[in-house]
Amino acid sequence: MTQSNPAPRRLVAVVVTYNRLDKLKVTLARLLDSPEQELAAVVVANNASTDGTTQWLATLDEPRLDILNSAQNTGGAGGFEMGMRRAMEHHSPDWLVVMDDDGRPEPGGLATFHALPAHQEDGGKWDAVAAAVYFPSGEICEMNRPSRNPFWHAPEFFRTLFGGGRSGFHIQPSDYEGDGLQVDVTSFVGFFISAQSVRKIGYPDPTLFIYGDDGIYTLGLTKSGGRIGFEPGVRFEHDLTSFQGNVGIEKTAVQRGRLTPLWKVYYYHRNLLLLYRMAAGIWFWPALLAVVPKWILKSRHYGTDRAIFMRLLRCALRDGLLRHPGLSHAEVLERSE
Repeated sequence: MTQSNPAPRRLVAVVVTYNRLDKLKVTLARLLDSPEQELAAVVVANNASTDGTTQWLATLDEPRLDILNSAQNTGGAGGFEMGMRRAMEHHSPDWLVVMDDDGRPEPGGLATFHALPAHQEDGGKWDAVAAAVYFPSGEICEMNRPSRNPFWHAPEFFRTLFGGGRSGFHIQPSDYEGDGLQVDVTSFVGFFISAQSVRKIGYPDPTLFIYGDDGIYTLGLTKSGGRIGFEPGVRFEHDLTSFQGNVGIEKTAVQRGRLTPLWKVYYYHRNLLLLYRMAAGIWFWPALLAVVPKWILKSRHYGTDRAIFMRLLRCALRDGLLRHPGLSHAEVLERSE
């Protein structure tokens, strides 16, 4: 039976930042506008920023802020692992909410979350909640649309198979006006997860560095029996002013079909392989036969850097297929030169 007044939850935010001080300032101001009963603490995982972020954070005198300054850039995946671990070990949360430095709740978004009977123990049905993410202009943020695994759901499978593309397995625009539904995968912008679920499945894999860490983590939660609910009333904004109109498994710097800088080629393709294997199960190898030739054809976009692209792609295929920890970031940088 659903409770009309769910018990207050101790919510802790985790924000990962790297060299976007202007965006971070807006996000922290928005979060700290929320009263303590809505947001108990904010953990900032500063990924070795070099743009003055570290110095600015040192000037803040806010008791709810917990600032972690990493000595090296560990990527989004490492930042989320570091920040979520700190939140769990030092702030006794009931729930976490995670975001990049350019993602933030819309005014009232956290209050709407607290009004949900969001966890089974509260009389609700969700172990995690995916927010509805919009651009500041009010349009749906395409790259943050949650999805249902097409290998688990026949309608999504056939929509994807017969030309639906991403729209085949991602939730539909009409779902943003509905009452909410269960999803399998979502992004780390406006992702709420119960502390109980974190204790069950652990933390994001920091070796992923960037791309797909959110998809792999949330699909892993679903595979473990966790229920992720898309709740359209919980609204976030994603201030992607530098976004170039090309959608990947996470934000990508894409110019004329190229990933830039080149080192991103390795992480993008390796992590996609890991996600595909997790999603497809026994259908992974047939799916691979369709995907890999398309990836090889991408080399035509790289011109004089084609040999570097192919070298990084070969490393990505090797490590993704072997589920190997792979190259260190220094090694990836070396192979991209």
